[in-house]
Amino acid sequence: MNASIAKNETLLEVALAPLDFVRQVGLVIGFSLLMALSAQIVIPVGVVPYTGQTFVVLLAGALLGSRLGAIAMITYLVEGSTGLPFFQGGHGGLLHLLGPTGGYLIAFPAAAFITGAFAEHGWDRKFVTAAAAMAIGSLVIMFSGWLWFSLVMKTSPALTVFVTVLKFIPGDIIKIALAAAVLPSGWALVRGRSEPR
Repeated sequence: MNASIAKNETLLEVALAPLDFVRQVGLVIGFSLLMALSAQIVIPVGVVPYTGQTFVVLLAGALLGSRLGAIAMITYLVEGSTGLPFFQGGHGGLLHLLGPTGGYLIAFPAAAFITGAFAEHGWDRKFVTAAAAMAIGSLVIMFSGWLWFSLVMKTSPALTVFVTVLKFIPGDIIKIALAAAVLPSGWALVRGRSEPR
């Protein structure tokens, strides 16, 4: 493996080099299925439950990069919209995507893209910057979910801020800390593998 690692490469691009078309398609499908699996981890706490989805969205962006991360999330949304039981709790179909939690779902591609763009600029190589990149991606998801929920439920945004944003902050901090801790460790392994022996 080449000892030099370009700044705009993500961890998986380096670890799985060369990342040809077949591998890219495999990663996109793999992460869309991982998203479907994470959507089944549900802790019911009102209309908007806790799920494992944001963890996978942010990790997909950081590992796949902006383009592939967003494509993986779009693939997931298409799969769920066609009726596959890929949304939270085994739901599927376009109506679920347009329901009260649809704002979170439609923000997934943007959050993965933004997190991936930061990763492509080297933010994923240190814990603090990786956590910051993921926090920004998480804010995109929360903001979209909050506005969408308020519109669909015809409620004042001020009244829905706890239900849609504030109650998720502690869980998101934990998810971001876990995901951000994985990335620098992965880079250390890749660098160790790439050094000449």
